[in-house]
Amino acid sequence: MKIHQIRNATLIVTFGGKRFLVDPYLADKDAYPGFEGTVNSEIRHPRVALSTPMDTVLDFDALILTHLHPDHFDEAAVKLLPRDKPVFVQDYSDAELIKAMGFTDVRPLGIETTFEGVTLSRTRGQHGSDQAYVYGAELLGNVMGVVFRAMGEKTLYLAGDTVWNQMVETNLEMFKPDVIVLAAGDAQVPGLGSIIMGTADIKAVHDAAPEAQIIASHMETVNHCVLSRAELASFAEANGMTERLSIPADDTVLEF
Repeated sequence: MKIHQIRNATLIVTFGGKRFLVDPYLADKDAYPGFEGTVNSEIRHPRVALSTPMDTVLDFDALILTHLHPDHFDEAAVKLLPRDKPVFVQDYSDAELIKAMGFTDVRPLGIETTFEGVTLSRTRGQHGSDQAYVYGAELLGNVMGVVFRAMGEKTLYLAGDTVWNQMVETNLEMFKPDVIVLAAGDAQVPGLGSIIMGTADIKAVHDAAPEAQIIASHMETVNHCVLSRAELASFAEANGMTERLSIPADDTVLEF
């Protein structure tokens, strides 16, 4: 398995001999205004340019969209992506939206969905705390994670845009992943708090999965992510997490 950190939550996952493009967010630096109602909304995003050549990004066998927030599937991606590649989404509602954009092979993920020798399993997550969903459910919406399994490969759990909660804990217990990718930028919405993982959440995953290698993604790109790579590295050092936590820079490829 290879995990290529592109930018934000955008990854290329090479698994079972197939290349999966995850959550493409492909605009030029500063293309969009900051997300309204979030921390640092005056800052435009993406905050950094893509450092991976577009030819590399677009060389994939299938597309995975964990949800349709614009920092996971943006206008630039809609324009650039081929329309005939398989697209895996979380539910039929997202599938209809993607089909309406002209994509012709859109498949909602199930408990076990097979793609050319790779088994993909949809997992549950929550884009914020229970309290955040009381006040901001429409804004936060539904999200999924994905577990990848294939003969001869370690098990990969891509958690998606979720905070630490019982759903994540159950996923860890059920699938026992060897490698875990976390949305780790601690994105903040005033009044709702953290809507992806911060340091305490990451430590909770680290402690709950003592054999797994953990990768911190979704960092330093959108205006409301407040946890930097340097801050997370310092936290990891102070909490004995450095052996199993990777914090890749953009355009870094990790192999497992």
